[in-house]
Amino acid sequence: MNYLSGKTFASGLAAISAITAILRPGEAILALTDMYGGTMRFFNQVLGKVGIKCIMVDLIGKNIEEYLTPDVKMIWIESPTNPLLRIVDIEEVCTTARKTEGLLTVVDNTFMSPYFQRPLALGATMTVHSVTKYINGHSDVIMGCVCTNSKEIFDHLNFQQLAVGAVPSPFDCYLVNRGIKTLHLRMRAHEENGFEVARFLEKHPLVESVIFPGLPSHPQHELHVKQTTGTSGMVSFYIRGGQTEAVTFLKSLKIFALAESLGGYESLAEHPALMTHASVPEKIRKQLGITDNLIRLSVGLEDPEDLKADLDNALKATQRFPNGI
Repeated sequence: MNYLSGKTFASGLAAISAITAILRPGEAILALTDMYGGTMRFFNQVLGKVGIKCIMVDLIGKNIEEYLTPDVKMIWIESPTNPLLRIVDIEEVCTTARKTEGLLTVVDNTFMSPYFQRPLALGATMTVHSVTKYINGHSDVIMGCVCTNSKEIFDHLNFQQLAVGAVPSPFDCYLVNRGIKTLHLRMRAHEENGFEVARFLEKHPLVESVIFPGLPSHPQHELHVKQTTGTSGMVSFYIRGGQTEAVTFLKSLKIFALAESLGGYESLAEHPALMTHASVPEKIRKQLGITDNLIRLSVGLEDPEDLKADLDNALKATQRFPNGI
């Protein structure tokens, strides 16, 4: 069985809050250096105030045992990561974690959805989703969920939901149930369009490089294929130039909407350094590779030819307006 039980919450961050309520002052979370900016902000600025540390390291391709100090009680990973789409060997991390009694592993599976990746089957203690994104898929709900194979953890989550009151509305639950009915159809369409867009951008002269785990050019493509059954519509790329070119590109898009969200039927584009990861200090952003010319796309369900034409026109606008628009 992939999961025993799950609980839904009023948002993805409410779900994260419920999970981390397991921890006590003096304990620590071992987390990836590159992850969703909202999670990073919550760990550092909220949990930090109550004495729970967040130790951020680059876990990719590393032996995590050297970072497992006695105070580390939880490992938090994303795969693919946000926004750099790097891949973590989930099974390897979970196998290592099980050697330490009581050490919990949490995988944020928002970028993949349960359709393409199932962290609990790979050994994770919990998997968390922003249901707002692919699971709902219609950009009209805010919700989060946590699934686990542990009855003890489920009881904790159940108590947190009741005690804190971060519950979703009945109507939001109705809308998500609607979205789940088409999840398999939508995810395959997102995947197909994601490949179309990634291959197009990879050949475009105004693009420095493309990050898409489904492409053989991705440095961790084989690992991604090993632990998933497909690839979502998340594509990141570095545009030639800097912030001026990136902003001009975003302003010139007609089909892709400028927004931080993802996973809906409509295509979205965003600038991580100015938007989703603006709360991350500039020095750390640059160290991670979240530079001023990085663009993140959530490829939707529109006709792929229309999407490619929109991207092409916006990229060419960076040459027509070198000083910005």
